[in-house]
Amino acid sequence: MTQALSPAARLTEATECGVVELRQYTLHPGQRATLLELFERELVETQEVLGMRVLGQFRDLDDADRFVWLRGFADMAARRRGLAAFYGGPVWAAHRDAANATMIDSDNVLLLRPAWPGATAAIEAGKQGDASAAHGATGLVDVTVFPLREPAGAELLAWCGDRMVATLAEAGAIRLGWYVTEASANDFPRLPVREGEHVLVGVAVFASGVAFERFRDGGAWARDVAPGLAKWLAAPAQSLRLLPTARSALRA
Repeated sequence: MTQALSPAARLTEATECGVVELRQYTLHPGQRATLLELFERELVETQEVLGMRVLGQFRDLDDADRFVWLRGFADMAARRRGLAAFYGGPVWAAHRDAANATMIDSDNVLLLRPAWPGATAAIEAGKQGDASAAHGATGLVDVTVFPLREPAGAELLAWCGDRMVATLAEAGAIRLGWYVTEASANDFPRLPVREGEHVLVGVAVFASGVAFERFRDGGAWARDVAPGLAKWLAAPAQSLRLLPTARSALRA
């Protein structure tokens, strides 16, 4: 008889998560190292065993007091079950006071889904590093949030899959992923999310900060992409330059 896979194993085998949270935490000054040590020691596998995926965790290179991470779920129903089990369970009860003591705000959260089938498979393919392993360079991850005037439609996604993908790949991005707003209502209100917004989110992994700087300073994006993209934007894009932690599944 074939042994049934656990929820975590089934999600790990899947090529993409149907729902992803992009979580940005504002921390008290000097507390990021404390939160990262606690997070990677206690709060990774204990979430994944409940069917969630910790896709990546990062230091923001432009804000020493910001911690960014990505968490994935098979679908909205799995999100509700996983969050209820984790935040109602013994692990969070044991560590929530220490974790919350590092935070000023944890409500800057976007609820996302893959922009098209296969759009995020390369981003979600990695696995968490061993806690005892000493990884070398982890590259740089650029997460850019594009605020949209309306939900992402076929024309924008075609532009993204053509011009935006090609420009990033030619500039040296080694892994790319694209998300759009998940329109479902947040059915776990204990954890707020940003609602009433429409976004396109691009995730690009570069081998190094130098490779990213070459892309940023090369001019191809400003010349070939930005003018065509402008008609869809409701506000300027937010770009996050992120350094993956040693254990982060998403890294170069």
